[in-house]
Amino acid sequence: MFGRMLDVTTTRNTTDAVWFYITSTILMVGISTVLVHVLGMVGVVTGVGSFFEGGHVHTLIGTGFVLLLSSLILTGRKLTSDLFSILLVVVGVYLSYTTNVMLGLIPIAILTTLGHKSA
Repeated sequence: MFGRMLDVTTTRNTTDAVWFYITSTILMVGISTVLVHVLGMVGVVTGVGSFFEGGHVHTLIGTGFVLLLSSLILTGRKLTSDLFSILLVVVGVYLSYTTNVMLGLIPIAILTTLGHKSA
């Protein structure tokens, strides 16, 4: 079910981009929560709180997720030489680190609507 929603090589319309945003947000919250819980049990981090409180550890994990997801989209679609696509990735990573991780996923969802670059 999530395979089609998270396929980074397909071009999406607006509705599919919204579903991509929702699916990747759910995945990011789940991964971040489990990873912080495991790191807390090991003793690496303490007193982090929940994802929606916007703790620093969750922000770092979410920013890494945004960077990984956007780089998969860029390489999967061969958009690494497109300046607008790279600008969208930079804006997404900047927003996710400085403002909110869920806000940083919006430019990445817009990136999924761009077409493939011909070889």
